[in-house]
Order: sequence, then structure tokens, then C-alpha cells
Amino acid sequence: MEICILYFEDCPNIGLAEQRVLEVADGDPDIRIVRQRVADPDDAKAAGLHGSPTILIDGVDPFAGPDTETSWTCRVFMSADGIQGAPSTQQLREVMGL
Repeated sequence: MEICILYFEDCPNIGLAEQRVLEVADGDPDIRIVRQRVADPDDAKAAGLHGSPTILIDGVDPFAGPDTETSWTCRVFMSADGIQGAPSTQQLREVMGL
């Protein structure tokens, strides 16, 4: 499985997103984690950025709906604890099948 964390420079939530992904992956050798900085809105569209951070699992954003457009904005995620700047570890475990 490949997890790609897309973000733009100065994203306030990239650290939280990366921390949670690493916690859930827990050193699993079958999980490859890539951090990819997106340079501008054109790159955002090409990369599939739905706001920063976007977490792609094997190229798919499991937190985006079918009509979600690319976005050059900060992204928030709804969780049991309210609005957060990254998916919760529980949400990540669910979409990663762990």
C-alpha cells in the first residue's frame, strides 16, 4: 500500500497528518509513505489535491466525495471529536483496512 500525503508549503496541518499516518502505519514494511509538496494550483489539479493535507491511499482520496473538486485551500476533516486538520487515527485505520 502506498500512502501519499499531499500538501502545500506552510500548511499548518501537515505535521499532524504525517504524525497520524505514521502512527497507524506503525512501521509496517508493506506500507510506503510519501510526502509530496504541491507547488501551485495547477500542480494541485494534476496531483489530486482536495485541500491541504490530502491523503491518497494507492492514488485514491478516501475522504473525498465523488464530486469533490481539487482545491488550493486548507482542508478540515470531521471526526468523532469534531473538526480537525487531519483525519483521526481511527478514520485512517478504517480506510487503510487496519
